[in-house]
Amino acid sequence: MEAFSETALASSLAGLQISDEEVERRYNEVKSVGEQCINDDELRDLLAKKAAPVCYDGFEPSGRMHIAQGLMKIMSVKKLTSAGCRVKIWIADWFAVMNNKLGGDLKKIRIIGEYHKEIFQAAGMNSEKNVEFLWSSDEINARGDEYWPLVMDIACRNSLAKIKRCMPIMGHSETDELSAAHILYVCMQCADPLFLQADICQLGMDQQTVNLLAREYCDETKRGNKPVILSHHMLPGLLQGQTKMCTSDPSSAIFMDDDEAEVNRKIRKKAFCLPKIVEGNKCLEYVKYIILPWFSEFTVERDEKFGGNKTFNNFEDIAADYESGRLHAKDLKDALSKALNKILQPFRDHFKTNNRAKNLLEQVNTVLKQDQKTNRVVATAPSKEMEEALSVNAPSSSAGLQMSEEAEKKYNIVRSIGEECIQEDELKNLLSKKPTPICYDGFEPSGRMHIAQGVMKVTNVNKLTSAGCQVKIWIADWFAQLNNKLGGDLEKIKVVGEYFKEIWQAGGMNPEKVSFLWASEEISRKGDKYWPLVMDIARRNNLRRILRCGQIMGRSETEVLSAAQILYPCMQCADIFFLEADICQLGMDQRKVNMLAREYCDDIKRKNKPIILSHHMLPGLLEGQEKMSKSNPSSAIFMEDDEDAVNEKISNAHCPERTVAGNPCLEYVKFLVLPRFNEFVVQNEKNGGNKTFTSFDDISADYESGELSREDLRKALIKALNIMLQPVRDHFKTNERAKNLLEQVKLFRVTR
Repeated sequence: MEAFSETALASSLAGLQISDEEVERRYNEVKSVGEQCINDDELRDLLAKKAAPVCYDGFEPSGRMHIAQGLMKIMSVKKLTSAGCRVKIWIADWFAVMNNKLGGDLKKIRIIGEYHKEIFQAAGMNSEKNVEFLWSSDEINARGDEYWPLVMDIACRNSLAKIKRCMPIMGHSETDELSAAHILYVCMQCADPLFLQADICQLGMDQQTVNLLAREYCDETKRGNKPVILSHHMLPGLLQGQTKMCTSDPSSAIFMDDDEAEVNRKIRKKAFCLPKIVEGNKCLEYVKYIILPWFSEFTVERDEKFGGNKTFNNFEDIAADYESGRLHAKDLKDALSKALNKILQPFRDHFKTNNRAKNLLEQVNTVLKQDQKTNRVVATAPSKEMEEALSVNAPSSSAGLQMSEEAEKKYNIVRSIGEECIQEDELKNLLSKKPTPICYDGFEPSGRMHIAQGVMKVTNVNKLTSAGCQVKIWIADWFAQLNNKLGGDLEKIKVVGEYFKEIWQAGGMNPEKVSFLWASEEISRKGDKYWPLVMDIARRNNLRRILRCGQIMGRSETEVLSAAQILYPCMQCADIFFLEADICQLGMDQRKVNMLAREYCDDIKRKNKPIILSHHMLPGLLEGQEKMSKSNPSSAIFMEDDEDAVNEKISNAHCPERTVAGNPCLEYVKFLVLPRFNEFVVQNEKNGGNKTFTSFDDISADYESGELSREDLRKALIKALNIMLQPVRDHFKTNERAKNLLEQVKLFRVTR
């Protein structure tokens, strides 16, 4: 076989009318690469209209290269480039990490990738003209603002069940114990050909499901140029029953760096080759798919008494001779061994004489020996890049800690925010040792703002900043899109985010030490730090564990979920480390993903875990509503509700007489009014006059005894809520920007 010495045919075709004869030649050349083509007519049309179609091929660098990866790809790329194609070879290093190859160690994976490149380039693949080698991590980092929104959109549009059906692309089945990374992997691989603007996907038959997914995505999004799928034959392993050559079983494969004796041993002693049987005969398959395409002939050398030497030019004659017994299995194996050794010898010579190649092969052998000790995810120290993403000044142990009066005061303020704190000792230690702890809070902009999001957040943030914390409020616009809020329309979601900011500023949030951060902007700006975190979290957590976090999105494990709802918890977990947070200050409904972050710290041996400070979830106003809901306006008080709306909603609120437990009105007093005003004033001249309460215990005691009536409780709560909300109402009446935002938000009634 000739080396890749052709000048790119694309340049000669550029700007020229392609003749019918030339189209047919190109079509036949390209079509011969695939065992199956979807769709033939599209391929012919493409080659008639485009001088230099882009062909996407790729590999996951994870071990030694066998001949199915090496020789077949070399032949395929030669055919494609001779037909004028530009071939982009995707070195899927991040995908190997997600698939837990080499323990997910990116440095080792890159070594394997360089070794694979060296083999291809030794065959003459020209990386300067019509063949490009592209590292997935480098390309995605360089254009993350294009890549990740595409991945997320694919995830949003496909159910989890559909994505699981693509598991064979990684050598798994949908019934295997899968990690969250396996779901992300499929969505990313679906995005790759679109990201690379590929006209043709040239991968193995085992990758067809995800290539079809890409075509379906093009149909759904009305994207014009669907990639043509050209799926090549999967060369089987040498042993009986092996449908695919496998790097994890050395005896099943011929490797590109196998020496002559090893090739002879594997073919002659290991290869499944029943006499006179063509079907399922591994040696005959290798002749058909490697030897004949490479040399255009297959020569069998043997004694005259056994028929003498014979050269075959087509597979049909070989199969006929073999079935009849005129070609013996031993002679077939000997001829195959000789032909393979002839092909592989130049590669062996290259790795013996070229210093870079020799060094790479030594590194590869070292890496693979280390990998034999373990083939699973282990708790390892993070890489340098990961360490930077996780770096927070870790306070020392709190054992025997003596808190100063100031630190004690800070602790009491911060602790008062949370219904639950994990862990109190860690919080004391943090506030004693770190002058300005970072607190992570956030929200998913998806509709009007109710008072649980408005008043409680203003109160909590002001407490945190008064205790010296720096508060980072994460405007989770991409998360709202993943959760299909407002129909996944990012422009609408951003309008709602601006409306939320406007309310908090009008509602008295102290801007000192508070920063509002848009998730989409921050992640796009520092994607090289963020996405490796997401992928590492995803590969270390099985799908069942991530599904249990569905509550954070208002979902249950039993719902029909999209792939996006698996990506969401992994991203939210990563947010905490990306923002270098010491404290996670979110609602009790977010507790599971915050615990996931602490478990991740245990897994990677990170000492300074984020402290979880989970605030109370204010219930809806109606009976049985555990959580205030924007989708049911009667169940919630909204920040721009007028006095009449507040009066009506509280007057109709569930408020059983002399009953404290499950009474929303009392909960609103406890978690909204008292923290805001430090008192609750009840006015009733008939029943003993006005009374000012400063503790909830006194209020609940009076209510249970009947001294505080339901009517008086409701009236006092209505008055207090209206006092809180009046500055916001005034702002949205007098400020033009605020008025405009509110009008837009009122039109966005769909939250899913």
